[in-house]
Amino acid sequence: MPGENLSRDEAQERAALLSVDGYDVSLDLRSAVGDAPGTGPRTFRSVTTIRFRCAEPGAASFADLIAPSVTAVSLNGRDLDPSEVFDGSRIQLEDLAAENELVVDAQCAYSRTGEGMHRFVDPEDGEVYLYTQYEPADSRRVFANFEQPDLKAPFRFEVRTPEGWTAWSNGAGELVDGVWKFAETKPISTYITAVVAGPYHYVTDTYTRAFDDGTTLEIPLGAMCRKGLARHFDADDVFLITKQGLDFFHDRFDYPYPFGKYDQAFVPEYNLGAMENPGMVTFREEYIFRGKVTQASYERRANVILHEMAHMWFGDLVTMVWWDDLWLKESFADFMGSFSLVEATRFTSGWITFANNRKAWAYRADQLPSTHPITADIRDLEDAKLNFDGITYAKGASVLKQLVAYVGRDAFLEGARRYFKRNAYGNTRLGDLLSVLEETSGRDMAAWARSWLQTAGVNSLTPQVLLGEDGRVAELSVLQEAAESHPELRPHRVAVGLYRREAGALTRYARAEVDVHGPRTVVGELAGVDAPDLVLVNDDDLTYCKIRFDDTSLETLKGHLGDITDPLARALCWSALWNLTRDALLPARDFVDLVLRFAGRESDIGVLQMLHTWANSALTYYAAPAWRESGGRLLAQGALRELRQAEPGSQHQLTWARFFATTASREDDLRLLRDLLEGTEKIDGLDVDQELRWAFLEPLTSHGAADEAVLAAELARDDTASGKRHQVRCLAARPSAAVKAQAWAQVVESDTLSNALVEATIAGFVQPSQRELLAPYTEKYFAAIERVWAERSIQIGMDVVRGLFPSLQDSPETLDATDAWLAAHEDAPPALRRLVLEARDDLARTLRGQTCDAEAAV
Repeated sequence: MPGENLSRDEAQERAALLSVDGYDVSLDLRSAVGDAPGTGPRTFRSVTTIRFRCAEPGAASFADLIAPSVTAVSLNGRDLDPSEVFDGSRIQLEDLAAENELVVDAQCAYSRTGEGMHRFVDPEDGEVYLYTQYEPADSRRVFANFEQPDLKAPFRFEVRTPEGWTAWSNGAGELVDGVWKFAETKPISTYITAVVAGPYHYVTDTYTRAFDDGTTLEIPLGAMCRKGLARHFDADDVFLITKQGLDFFHDRFDYPYPFGKYDQAFVPEYNLGAMENPGMVTFREEYIFRGKVTQASYERRANVILHEMAHMWFGDLVTMVWWDDLWLKESFADFMGSFSLVEATRFTSGWITFANNRKAWAYRADQLPSTHPITADIRDLEDAKLNFDGITYAKGASVLKQLVAYVGRDAFLEGARRYFKRNAYGNTRLGDLLSVLEETSGRDMAAWARSWLQTAGVNSLTPQVLLGEDGRVAELSVLQEAAESHPELRPHRVAVGLYRREAGALTRYARAEVDVHGPRTVVGELAGVDAPDLVLVNDDDLTYCKIRFDDTSLETLKGHLGDITDPLARALCWSALWNLTRDALLPARDFVDLVLRFAGRESDIGVLQMLHTWANSALTYYAAPAWRESGGRLLAQGALRELRQAEPGSQHQLTWARFFATTASREDDLRLLRDLLEGTEKIDGLDVDQELRWAFLEPLTSHGAADEAVLAAELARDDTASGKRHQVRCLAARPSAAVKAQAWAQVVESDTLSNALVEATIAGFVQPSQRELLAPYTEKYFAAIERVWAERSIQIGMDVVRGLFPSLQDSPETLDATDAWLAAHEDAPPALRRLVLEARDDLARTLRGQTCDAEAAV
């Protein structure tokens, strides 16, 4: 529909004209159970009353609604003909009064894509579960509204459900005469309203906080999941992290949690990690662990819980005016997630995970042709959807970490406190935040913002060491470079660490902090010290940059990376080496060799898991094709060796077992996986639970060592929603042309699969060992994507365009085909072109990496 993609200009015009006093939303969800009527979409009744004012009586505007049909529309008591005022996405409103009341009675559609009101049927017991997901603009799929973040209002929801169900929303609810009625919310944006309904397993607790002024705050806590997951649900740990987070934010923000209760729902088929709906946070249910996982998984869940909690202040209490200031909530929540994780919970190594994992996401995004300033230019809602990316989250969080060092921790937190109190329940822009930080720090924030928030790209910092005749450091400098496309050289506050080998360890013996400006900065404090074996620029991870090494340092790492005693320094070196590999400055086989020699000594489990991911990517994408087979054999042998040597029952053993499964391709390796599944082979301490069974089955099916009957038997053993997703992925992974054709048709030519099964099918379809089978789909991909983008929801469109791009057809011909599509489709939707341009950039990087690796073999 032409009106679905709301533009920034339209939103600004509407915000200047309208202000909203309140919503009453009544949803009848009783149709969620039973047979679907007729042949159309399954629908529910949605009746919305909006009270709003108009600054120019007599003017016209519009309300947003995406629905199969509208039964009635009334404006100020005047009935309007739905066929005349509703076009499928907008309701035209003419001759507005100074004060208005709009009532819309509509039939809205349940979703299978995770957008709007998602409906899920649990295959295990047939129970139906509902939840909503709106960001950035899908509340209009559930009720009529003004769908933009700066038209905040209080909301009152009431929900009719099938008998025996419970419903939840942002406010506290009670069942009155068969209807769930919810307390009116504070003024909030449409995209963070929420409804969850169904026979969920629900656990409660209470958070109590006494303040210095003698008042006490009591927050009812709730946590829920599907009944089928209840036996796995460790709600006590969820509540522990929740209470620690609430203590942390109350201490730092001096603004009590403002939204009453705090429910957290772990829901099926969720597109995101989580969503910060005030009082009703939703999470993907994969954060409930069905089998043994490492501490890194618990840390990741804790970080997400705290990230969403930070949004209660950054995003929900104070919200950006439009999506170009999305960073005002996401960057802050990403930073605060790690900040509170380290200071308030048992996960004290969270900054290592941040440096190694989150920043890797940022570095990749910041080198794509679609990179953008942290404060981005968001023209419309399609732009907004794609800007939930590594720039807005991880780069923004990295820059905020620097900002804390720049203005000082106390000044930063005091600025946050003033920001909340001045702008509570309102909307802000960049300048509102900068002004309070200038007040509290005395710093000029404008120059900092220009360099870090309003320019794109990542700088590279390289040490240069000159030794004197006495063998000591005569001069040490830091060289700064930028890409030609984004030439900004930024100010960096960095620590430069010098390391040397002593008694089998590589330890730091000197450190200096310096402000890097321009192309070359001398670190005078380090002149005269002993010559280093390793110079680590950005030691302690103070700034956001790509770390490079001088020749001596690189040779030291190649021989002694595992000897670095500090886990953060080691993680920074691994990240830098991976960036060198992606930039075709280090052959992929050299990176794989480093992983084989040193990953077994890695103590941080999150870093180890990241190394496994990078090693697989190095082999799949950046290794010369002629070396892939031997490289894969080396990785499998190394993984099996570490698996057998790992401490029995340890998280390292589990991690190496999962990595071994991803590398297994030879007959002996596949036989071992099969024997472990059947119990005829044992590895001391390794519990092959249900999740690990599925991890072993995927390589067996992708290499033709397990067939459909084996997968059917496994599904019978694990006849759950999770088991079904695993089975669908494995079915699509089978090495058969007919299988690939069927999977392609299910995803591209049909819309019958839910979002979770689309994701699973794509994951199974794309197998690195099946390049020849996938070759025919390059042409089909480019013929289909414009149609898919036009006909499917934006979430499914993104999944298809990203997931099925022929990246495994890594040849100049595929690059040419991509360029030909881009040249022939200059008028395609900008968001679609952006996705293809990003995939093209990854492919070009792949080819450069393969050339680098091939040259290393000569």
